[in-house]
Amino acid sequence: MALREQWAETAMGVVVLALAAGFLTYSLSVGGVHSKRGEYEISAKFGEAGSLSPGAAVSVAGVKVGTVSQITLEPKTFLAVAKLSIDPTVKLPTDSTAKITSDGILGGAHVSIAPGAAMDDLKPGGQIENTQGAVDLFGLIGSVIRPQGGGSDAAAAPAAPAASAPAASY
Repeated sequence: MALREQWAETAMGVVVLALAAGFLTYSLSVGGVHSKRGEYEISAKFGEAGSLSPGAAVSVAGVKVGTVSQITLEPKTFLAVAKLSIDPTVKLPTDSTAKITSDGILGGAHVSIAPGAAMDDLKPGGQIENTQGAVDLFGLIGSVIRPQGGGSDAAAAPAAPAASAPAASY
């Protein structure tokens, strides 16, 4: 009986390993680790990259047309340079606009491209000139909750509670 139990455990282990290998293969293919052949690369410079990372989607009209392949910092201008790998069937006009948008409140970020109306297309190695960087959502929420006043009002606000403390009337 012990030999039969060992074979059952071995068979179950093989099934588990086969399933794990299948899930790994599936996740690598869906995750875009393998890039398509023939993709061309363009770049875009942003003032703020936010949570954009390599592997993030690049979309046109909500349809994924590529991925972010690399993000670097340009040392002279301190702009974030994103390299975008684009599907070769998608031809983007030279006056297209790229912006970094959020996938949700807690989600990541992706690049959304709005095609322009130019007759010329971006060539491989080209650059999108019109860009809009990421918006700091938590910074915006914080500025609404705690608005920063200008000038003397902001400086006087912390001192006001101390001056009108009940202990001063005794």
